[in-house]
Amino acid sequence: MKENDRLVGLWLLVLAFMVFGMVAGGGHARTIGAGFVIQVWRPFTGFIPPRNATEWSHLFGLYQQTAQYQAMQPAMTEQKFKSLFWPMFFDRVWGGLMALVFLVPFTLLWLRRKISNRLALWLIAIFAAGGAQAVFGWYMVQTGMRPGILSPPPNWLAPHFWSAMLIFFALLWTGLTLRNPAPAPLPNGAFLKPWTNACILLIWLTMGMGALVAADNAITVFNTFPMMDGRWVPLGFARLHPLALNFLYNKATVQFDHRLLATLTALITLTTAVLGLRTDLPAGPRDAFLLLAGLVGLQYLLGMVTIISGSAELGWVHELNAVLLFAAAILARHRLRGASRAPMYSREIIAAE
Repeated sequence: MKENDRLVGLWLLVLAFMVFGMVAGGGHARTIGAGFVIQVWRPFTGFIPPRNATEWSHLFGLYQQTAQYQAMQPAMTEQKFKSLFWPMFFDRVWGGLMALVFLVPFTLLWLRRKISNRLALWLIAIFAAGGAQAVFGWYMVQTGMRPGILSPPPNWLAPHFWSAMLIFFALLWTGLTLRNPAPAPLPNGAFLKPWTNACILLIWLTMGMGALVAADNAITVFNTFPMMDGRWVPLGFARLHPLALNFLYNKATVQFDHRLLATLTALITLTTAVLGLRTDLPAGPRDAFLLLAGLVGLQYLLGMVTIISGSAELGWVHELNAVLLFAAAILARHRLRGASRAPMYSREIIAAE
């Protein structure tokens, strides 16, 4: 049974990697402005591309009804449409492939009783969350048919990304647990658990804020760092009414919020990594904290350069590294499962010294 669990764990880690691939494909499609180009959803036949001029004309005709197309006239030709079509098409095919990679092994494993009923229910819940994510994504694409909507709205894009990261977390944690069900005891490491929990939560929240920056194209304003055009709080921070609208649609507010939360997240994460490296830990957990330190430093550097350059393409790289950083925080926390508090007599000796 243990060998079966390791195999199931590897399968789930492959699915987690595929979620990362989905983020890469979807982020690239959004960056190049391809989010609204396919205004049809065919869950079972969507892997078949247009096969003739009539099918291309039909798809292009649907896209011509979007506000994005109308705003890009006369630059948006059918040839340009085709160049945007393929990245979005392959992103959808990747999503369908993920469903197959889940369903086929799951069915075989369950029929052969290689997974417990409890685990099967948990995996079905993860798959259902993935299905809901696909439906939500389709409705987000359909917002392109609304007047004045030129790109996926922030109130759709951020929840879409946040929920994808929850699925990623569930797959990664479950896969790691199945491959290492009995963690080695780690005396003195329990105090690191709240720190790593905080890292995971803060990184997740910061990624959602980053999705708002991408959705609002807020990277095009205030391209200075650390101040925003000479101010710590930018001009126009709360110009929209009611006030709550600023946190979704005001570029100044959205970028400021992301900067502030990202700085807090980087400081907490770096502190956690240093604490982990200063603690007497085995090689596995220690390596996880070393990876966490390296990725958070790279992430903050990428964020600064992205702001100064105003480059959406670099912002996409920043997004992908954020997922890797999130994974590193999850890995660090997972390797602390066997951590316990130091024995009382040890703490008394340390205090006496």
